[in-house]
Amino acid sequence: MSLEGNKAFAAILTAGVVFGVAGFIGSVVVSPHRLEKPAIQIGDAPAEAGAAAPAPYEVPPVASLLANANAETGKTLVQRQCSACHVFENNGRNGVGPNLYGIVGRHHAVEPGFNYSPANKALADKVWDYEAINRFISAPAKAMPGTRMAYAGLSSPQQRADVLAYLRTLSDNPPPLPTP
Repeated sequence: MSLEGNKAFAAILTAGVVFGVAGFIGSVVVSPHRLEKPAIQIGDAPAEAGAAAPAPYEVPPVASLLANANAETGKTLVQRQCSACHVFENNGRNGVGPNLYGIVGRHHAVEPGFNYSPANKALADKVWDYEAINRFISAPAKAMPGTRMAYAGLSSPQQRADVLAYLRTLSDNPPPLPTP
């Protein structure tokens, strides 16, 4: 009868014990000093206590650009930049982000079955009108601090208008365009 199987099992077991003991000794010998605050700040620095509140994030209005916006160009932009996370179908399932069919004129954080960020839930009484969407898609993290949407934003006002023109078509009853 061969003991090769027992030897292999004993070698694996011994290696596991040695690594476990080495890890424990290493954590006892090398105990890192935990920083009180992060060494690197991602995004804007938090406001100092007693400092004035930062001005709200503002972008130029998009109403004047909507009259000549191109929904087909907006559809192309959405397909390239948004469709990895969002779905744009009537009664479509949610993706990484919520389904955006009928988003224009809808209240924040109401898509059934989607787990919205607390920042978005806090705006549930507000409507996603053209200017709210314009502001949000320009820089989501600045427009809604605390959002989970990891998208840098769309800097071109005309491209945002084109996206809004396309989003407007995703409705059984599109809201009227705003007057400039």
